[in-house]
Amino acid sequence: MTVQGRGGRRERPLGGRVARLSLALALVYGGLTLGAGYWQVFRADDLSRDPTDAGMIAADRSVVRGRILDRDGHVLATSRRDASGEPYRVYTDTSLSAPLGYASRLYGSAGLEAAYASELLGTGGDDPASRALAKFRPRGQRGDDLRTSLSLSLQRLAVQLLGTDRGAVVALDPRTGDVLAMASTPTYDASGIANPATSRAAFAAATGDPDQPLLDRAIQGRYVPGSVFKIVTAIAGLSSGAITPATTFPQQPAAESTGLLVSGYRVRDGHHPFTGSEVLDFARATEVSCNIWYALAGLRTGGAGMEDAARRLGFGAPIPFDLATASSQLTNGGGPLPGGFADNVELANAAYGQGEVLVTPLQMALVAATIANDGVEPRPRLVTAFVSPTGAVRDVSGGTLGRVLSQGDAAAISAAMTQAVEGADGQRFTSGAQVAGVTVAGKTGTAQLGGTGEPHSWFIGFAPAEAPTIAIAVVVEQGGHGGSRAAPLAGEMLRTFLAAKP
Repeated sequence: MTVQGRGGRRERPLGGRVARLSLALALVYGGLTLGAGYWQVFRADDLSRDPTDAGMIAADRSVVRGRILDRDGHVLATSRRDASGEPYRVYTDTSLSAPLGYASRLYGSAGLEAAYASELLGTGGDDPASRALAKFRPRGQRGDDLRTSLSLSLQRLAVQLLGTDRGAVVALDPRTGDVLAMASTPTYDASGIANPATSRAAFAAATGDPDQPLLDRAIQGRYVPGSVFKIVTAIAGLSSGAITPATTFPQQPAAESTGLLVSGYRVRDGHHPFTGSEVLDFARATEVSCNIWYALAGLRTGGAGMEDAARRLGFGAPIPFDLATASSQLTNGGGPLPGGFADNVELANAAYGQGEVLVTPLQMALVAATIANDGVEPRPRLVTAFVSPTGAVRDVSGGTLGRVLSQGDAAAISAAMTQAVEGADGQRFTSGAQVAGVTVAGKTGTAQLGGTGEPHSWFIGFAPAEAPTIAIAVVVEQGGHGGSRAAPLAGEMLRTFLAAKP
């Protein structure tokens, strides 16, 4: 039907306009339906973990979060109710502030409290559909407990040993990747931030502290590694075939006194004159921490070989982990040489842990764990299981990040690291890491920062060397030589852990 309009203008058929309107509405509602299905089913996992989601916010004010437990069942985090009946979090010890984080009504959440909010609030599930439906079901009174791999006693010890220094300790089981301790200092008052009565003052104190206690140095701190990075160079050189355990460099002895000339730059290494005119092989160069030998090894391996090994270890990308990690780097990249190095000077310096190399303590703990685990890098994990209020246990599977080097090459590096701790000359640098009755493998690092400031003090290692059950990385910011601060700290951690083993 055609309608004659005013002024003789002919209007379009009414039925056509209705049909087009109906089609448009159908498309709109169809899109909304598809969008709702996408977010409520396919992206339900993301929504259930989003702390800004309305359902999560409502749950946080009514549901009692599940507890967080250590590997032995000790309670690390629990909940209390305020005068209005709303729950808030309480943490057992300030040593746990970095890995556990906090849950606050005013300031949101951090650490494991943020990463596993859906499980702690009971809004999680085994599949996307059940997680979506959980938002529309009446919630229980308590969420799931998290069982972690942390040892409360070892965590406390790490923070106690770091004392007033800024730094980090990461200890893990190289066989499983379970994180035994992940300490960062200074710590902060997570219970104060979580408590509504003290939240503002505690958060202001933490954010206003120039030492940045809210920075989790174990996974977010990026440091110049110094000589602990020589283990990465060893991995690169041995796995590429550029060096062998028998490799020597005839120019090394003479260069000890004058420095190794690389493109007009002199690599110097005067801290082990006791070797005299000795031509060092791989194990001896590791034992006495010879920068010149390692610079030559890095140059022979080449930028591409160094980059390949670093990439296999996880450099250049966040480490797959329960918490967000910073990426370690071999170089700033963009240089004309393979691997992105600017020139041979940068490559030579990188080979002994200077140049543009930056690492996280977790990354270096994984380097040590890879050698301890026969060349296979374990996948690190903090949460090992979820326990429902009814007692049902849902285990979190572990895994590996892949083979980095052969078992034979790993054994050669392990032997060199053992000599670096237990050898007659190695003891000059690492005697503090020794454990009576136990063979320890390790490497110190003294990371020069330039200027007049003290260097970072580093140690990485594992024990017992013949059948490792713990791998460790320690960094103390501006703590001086690796043997004077980090190695004794690591030794105390190893002694305590091994003494507690049956």
